[in-house]
Amino acid sequence: MRTPADTWHLILTQPLPGAMNMAIDEALVEAVEAGTHPPTVRLYAWAPPSLSLGHAQPAADADPDALHHLGWDLVRRATGGRAILHTDELTYAVVAPETHPLMAGGVLASYRRLSRGLVAGLRALGAHVEADAEYPAEPPLGPVCFEVPSNYEITCGGRKLMGSAQWRRRGVVLQHGSLPLTGDIARIVRALRVTQGTPSEIEARVHARALTLSEALGREVDWSEAARALADGFAAALPMRFVEAGLGEAERRRAEALATEKYAHSAWTYRL
Repeated sequence: MRTPADTWHLILTQPLPGAMNMAIDEALVEAVEAGTHPPTVRLYAWAPPSLSLGHAQPAADADPDALHHLGWDLVRRATGGRAILHTDELTYAVVAPETHPLMAGGVLASYRRLSRGLVAGLRALGAHVEADAEYPAEPPLGPVCFEVPSNYEITCGGRKLMGSAQWRRRGVVLQHGSLPLTGDIARIVRALRVTQGTPSEIEARVHARALTLSEALGREVDWSEAARALADGFAAALPMRFVEAGLGEAERRRAEALATEKYAHSAWTYRL
């Protein structure tokens, strides 16, 4: 698919189950790899709430009985990191060839570039955010992604506001991340098996080190307002010109297959 280098598709999708959301991201990676789809930013939400495990995170960190009681899904991401509870949030995915100028120089260099768009969107909403800090290469990690920030992730007042992760496969980059909009940032602990410390200790750490957008702003922001702000931020801060589009039929069929055969399958979810 031949498009100008700065032309991207912008896809806004309705709330979907965790397996389908992860499958759509991978289907877009495959389509960009095949040259049948341009670079893309996808903005989406989750229904029902879903606990996602990082690619190399032990499934034993999740508590299946608690998840069943809460009515939350469990899914494993293709990207790394620790557990994230996807509810009352906006998730973004950026998919582009490694040869694209925004992706040049490796993971940290591209993280830093893409963070400019995220920061621009959040500042337009009124959030006082930063994304310039570097952290130790191997910070101590518990089971919760939002316990600690990583290099060039978005913080507000020293607390983590957005968590992101990146996956590079056969010449294509997928970066996706989570922006909690409202609710209790520490409720994820209800669905985890805690082996070090107590649930209340982990909840206190999460509250101290992370926050939602509504906390950062002192007002509620709905998904549509946040999505428009992030899209505008990417377009303002980076060489991106968006064409709003839906998911193509070929990508939809591939995503449905990936959801069934991979992301909703226990062989993937419980691989570790």
